[in-house]
Amino acid sequence: MRPNLSSNRSGIHLWLLLWKATKAVETQAHRSVRATGLCLSDFGVLEALLHKGPLPVSALGKKVLLTSGSMTAAVDRLERRGWVERRFTASDRRSRIVCLTAQGAKLIRQVFAGHAHDMEAAFSSLDKPEKEVLANLLRKLGHTVEARTVTKGSRIQNQQASKERS
Repeated sequence: MRPNLSSNRSGIHLWLLLWKATKAVETQAHRSVRATGLCLSDFGVLEALLHKGPLPVSALGKKVLLTSGSMTAAVDRLERRGWVERRFTASDRRSRIVCLTAQGAKLIRQVFAGHAHDMEAAFSSLDKPEKEVLANLLRKLGHTVEARTVTKGSRIQNQQASKERS
């Protein structure tokens, strides 16, 4: 049976709306950050350090949704530019954290202010109550889908695993 794509309640229609909206906002975010000379992953790392403080590389990668390889490349790039540094932690000399330098903190404060303004403009069609509803719905959707994926996987993954076992 074919899903009714014209229904505003069908999962596929909601996914399509979410995907298109995400692409539009993502394009605006890329433009906003790219205008500063940073790529989005470097901006994400600097922004996380600005708002969360020094973090281990692995925790930082989870915050900005980068793989360990991409995270290492980003930190290396930012370190070469003098915006971050790796330091040993006092409690465990084997563990290292990433910290903003004074130059990096100054840069990300300026860049973040401009980016925050651009993102406010991107969401300006929504009033405050609509933004709150959207944030709650997106959070709920994200948590639900993430939990379902972790526990059950996707239908396609389950079918492939079933075929491999037979």
